[in-house]
Amino acid sequence: MLLGIDTSGAVSVAVARGELAGSALEILEVRSDDRSRHHDEVLLDLIDETLRAAEVERGELTGVVVGRGPGPFTGLRVGLVSARSIAAVLGVPLHGLSSLDALAHQALAGAGPAQDGPLTVGVALDARRREVYHARYRRDASGEITRIAEPAVNTPADAAADLTACDLLVGSGTGLYPELLPATAELVHVDAGHLLLAAASLVARGEDLSSTEPMYLREPDAAKPTARKSALGR
Repeated sequence: MLLGIDTSGAVSVAVARGELAGSALEILEVRSDDRSRHHDEVLLDLIDETLRAAEVERGELTGVVVGRGPGPFTGLRVGLVSARSIAAVLGVPLHGLSSLDALAHQALAGAGPAQDGPLTVGVALDARRREVYHARYRRDASGEITRIAEPAVNTPADAAADLTACDLLVGSGTGLYPELLPATAELVHVDAGHLLLAAASLVARGEDLSSTEPMYLREPDAAKPTARKSALGR
């Protein structure tokens, strides 16, 4: 049994039967909470709710998969710390992958069979500061999904030409900047079920998913002080 957690935008949790390196996964249950800035309040309860709905005990979990972002600092930290804690307590493997990879997998899953021909997908997530996190992917005729442009952060105008050249364009950034980034489907946030399926696909190709370091792509909004200030104002 696998637990999937993504907090790159909304909070999403999924439980699946199977192993990443084994047979095809069966997604048993997915639960999400779309409220922003409430990750620390809802995640643990959502995990318990999803496990109950799937009729799975925590002790039955054999692995945890977590989205590494990119996304807001606080939200990502909540998801990553929770995933690390659960994996450590249970003594099970922990895997991490880009949340952009998961959303690309989600978009392509609803795009028809691979035999219809290659497809490209652009993913744009809200990065705040009037910017988007983005990456591009290609699915070939065999169904294999490959990232063709690494995750980056730019203004919507700077990213628009590359992203709109794709066959599909999804993500929360499309809803914020529809004139520059017109969506082809209403996929805004990562579904943790697709996070698990994308991880299984990458593991089957021999990808290393051992890193769970957050993909921030830029410095935090709160800057470190450059000089120590006197408490007396001198």
